[in-house]
Amino acid sequence: MDIKINPGPLKGTLQAISSKSELHRMLICAAFAERPTEILASGSAYDGKHDLPNDILATISCLTVLGAKCDVRPGKIVVTPADIHKEWKEPPVLDCRESGSTFRFLLPVAAAVCGKASFRGSGRLPERPIAELSEALKAHGVSFSSDHLPFTISGRPTGGIYEIPGNISSQYLTGLLLTLPLISEKAQICLTTSLASSGYIDITTQVMNAFGVQVLQKEGAWQLAEQTSYQSPGSIPAGGDWSNTAAFLTASMLREGSEILCRSLLPDSAQGDRNLLRFLENFGAGISAGKEGLRTAAGILHGTTIDIDPTPDLLPYLAIAACAAQGKTVFYNAARLRLKESDRIDSTAAMIRNLGGEVETEADKVIVYGHGYLRGGTVDAMNDHRIVMSAAIAASICEEPVIIHGAEAVNKSYPTFFEDFAAMKGDCHVL
Repeated sequence: MDIKINPGPLKGTLQAISSKSELHRMLICAAFAERPTEILASGSAYDGKHDLPNDILATISCLTVLGAKCDVRPGKIVVTPADIHKEWKEPPVLDCRESGSTFRFLLPVAAAVCGKASFRGSGRLPERPIAELSEALKAHGVSFSSDHLPFTISGRPTGGIYEIPGNISSQYLTGLLLTLPLISEKAQICLTTSLASSGYIDITTQVMNAFGVQVLQKEGAWQLAEQTSYQSPGSIPAGGDWSNTAAFLTASMLREGSEILCRSLLPDSAQGDRNLLRFLENFGAGISAGKEGLRTAAGILHGTTIDIDPTPDLLPYLAIAACAAQGKTVFYNAARLRLKESDRIDSTAAMIRNLGGEVETEADKVIVYGHGYLRGGTVDAMNDHRIVMSAAIAASICEEPVIIHGAEAVNKSYPTFFEDFAAMKGDCHVL
């Protein structure tokens, strides 16, 4: 699908869609609790009239294969748990589609629940890192038919000490943490490096605690306070998604005349991408927060320097903010972005160049030279939902229209993005 967006300000009120990060974790905990759970979800993607984000559909599909029932209703997902004592005659086949979270979270979980399972994936997923997690599982009784997708695993993970690096993907640690209540033996997870994107681990432990499982952390090691199983809270709300709403919060500060009120975002959320507000303030944006929600406003924007490692999903949006500013902006510690849905260093740089901006890249840096505006042009989304949303808001500071090839990639996390964009007075058309 190709989208054409004409330049102009964005105005309106936005109900943030529920956090994809929180929903993945809530769905998995609910699927192995002792009774059903009602997960409350907000925003246009969960109103019962639209398809859910593809990544969430991937997790729901895999949990259904594992025996859980996920009943999607307007504003909620009701999860009836699986029978964790079921005897599996044939290994269940889990198609993780393009979702790294689904794959890395459910790999150890399925091993613990089934003892044998087959995994599939599509898009760039088979190329994304998994070796370090699989090696940790191999050391604890799980065998793999192949080092790359597709493969079949055999054996239930044992207790003991799991050693994994923390600087490649926090999803490794989350997958093992989610598995701890599902194995009968005491286990501890120890990191062999520093932890990147620690905010995602905060989300994991927060959700697990809501399901009655307390995680203790000390000096790079995690374990359960006591060996216990998941207990449903009955009903639990998923917070607003800072990662996706970041597109609109950024758009609102790109040019005079834009004004978007964003609701359902918690300033004290465990989501690390809440730091977007601090980054936008560094550029010179005005931030106002009240009972109604959050607003950002254009100011005298200037370049800045940002360590992007803790919040890699924000780079494409912040790169557009850097184009709207005057001067040089440096994003450093960006190496892990090469392992996303696209090589996000190269795809972000290509987007900026195609829109007439000035950018340089290094192995772990993106350097943007902002001039306050962009020319406009055509962007290849590279099958990356973040590039789609970033190119769309870039139209706010363009002199000519923006055309996005492959705009359907947005369905991965925010299938109603362009409906919300149009509701904010955005002038967009399917070609």
